[in-house]
Amino acid sequence: MELIPRLLLIFVKFVAIFASTLQSAYIWACGRRIRSYGLPANINPLLALSIQELRTRLCRRQITAVDLVDAYIDRIKLVNSRLNAVVSERFAQALRDAANVDERIAAAGENVAQLFEKQPLLGLPVTVKESCALANMSFTVGSLARSEQKATADGVVVARIRAAGAIPLLVSATPEYCYSTDTDTLLNGRCVNPFDFERTPGGSSGGEGALIGAGASLFGIGSDIGGSIRIPSFFCGIFGHKPTGGVVTPAGHFPDSSDADFQQYLVVGPMSRFAVDLPQLLELMAGEQAVQLRLHEPLQLNQLQVHYALGFQGLNGWMHQQVEPEIKASILKAVQHLQKQEVPVHQAKLSGFDNSLEIALGGIARLRQMPFLLDAGPAAGAESKVRETLKQLVQSLYGKSCYTTNALIFDLMRRCNAFMSVQKLEKYQREALALTRELTQLLGENGVLLFPTMHAPAPKHGWTPLQLWGVDYTLLFNVLGLPATHVPMGLNGKGLPIGFSVVAAPYQDRLCLRVAVELERAFGGWQSPNAKKT
Repeated sequence: MELIPRLLLIFVKFVAIFASTLQSAYIWACGRRIRSYGLPANINPLLALSIQELRTRLCRRQITAVDLVDAYIDRIKLVNSRLNAVVSERFAQALRDAANVDERIAAAGENVAQLFEKQPLLGLPVTVKESCALANMSFTVGSLARSEQKATADGVVVARIRAAGAIPLLVSATPEYCYSTDTDTLLNGRCVNPFDFERTPGGSSGGEGALIGAGASLFGIGSDIGGSIRIPSFFCGIFGHKPTGGVVTPAGHFPDSSDADFQQYLVVGPMSRFAVDLPQLLELMAGEQAVQLRLHEPLQLNQLQVHYALGFQGLNGWMHQQVEPEIKASILKAVQHLQKQEVPVHQAKLSGFDNSLEIALGGIARLRQMPFLLDAGPAAGAESKVRETLKQLVQSLYGKSCYTTNALIFDLMRRCNAFMSVQKLEKYQREALALTRELTQLLGENGVLLFPTMHAPAPKHGWTPLQLWGVDYTLLFNVLGLPATHVPMGLNGKGLPIGFSVVAAPYQDRLCLRVAVELERAFGGWQSPNAKKT
């Protein structure tokens, strides 16, 4: 990377550190600091069941949709006063929807199974990331400027899940414009991590991560352009799948863009406590495109070839973040288990990852027609827009801006082409294409790569700008178009969730999901947040 862009990156990183320190001090001084005393334990057995188990019980009339929906509403009310993950709810309507489902099940008589064949999610509650658009619900996406916005229609994926019979309960919190890995906005306030209220749940699907991680949602609809499903899944200890680029449409999402690369980078996908539920959710979300994924093809574990890497260590890239030892250990634990199952395992050599951060940020910098937080006007030049963004960034450090610091940093990176010249952007675009070919050839139709989702678990509130320099662990795979599933692997010594991603070649999502199901079986998957004091 050129010297001047390097210095600019270092400068922005310094601003991020300063902003984080100042924000944390301000929060402490104003008494906003929250101690984590844990969430109340779940006592309703319905909340411990997967989609598959619940569907069976509904079909056999062993439970009612009203009882199920009511159980999740009660749990949401119990935990949200602490999590602040809900933007807007439709609980009363959801209970009416559930009552209608119960009437249909009762009227179906012996043909009840046919109802669930046509609508496999019939009567099952779902939560929706606000940016994915749920008709007649809040569509602010954490922005003061959009505070009165409501979705006029369901996003395409939301509509597909509703058509399958699911009952939406609410829309959940996001960062401003989804432009951050921390769900903390001036409009909605701070969403917290269910495992430690002093830490972030991640972003941009942070509200979904918090609710699902707290056992307050059966499954969620999230979106991912740079890790926005996988990072909250990692921080909150749940499963989350980023589909192959272009397979699951983002139509109806905000922010949006007509840019062809944007339509590949941004995907909508499932988040859940249960890996066994992910394949069907992905199939329903993908619609007609699901046929490309061959999700119903039989796949034995020993048919896989597993590759693994413990991060970017040993490569030449100067900005690579080092992975914490407990995350590395979780990968090695999975490797040992798979070897015992007679699965071939190889340590990967990833020379093409040397410039991973530049490739990742360069992909975002090339996007066009993607909305910025603020615009200095149609007559203003690019330099004026950069100056105004910088002005707002400085003002945000002192609480004088109507925009959040994290989102402004992201905006500034985009306006400045990630501090890279056009020639460098083109160079890293060529490297991205070469790396996609390299990984596609390496993984083929039966290979997966075990790789850190992020270099460290959930950080404290106010320190998330520093995570920008580890975002290549996730953003890279959006730019490359590869599918990736985050797999939770228990808690570290501080009681925080850890885990890693399973990556495959394009359209080989089923391989990621197969490994996730096996590791859930072997290691237990999601763990409930500790109800004791921390």
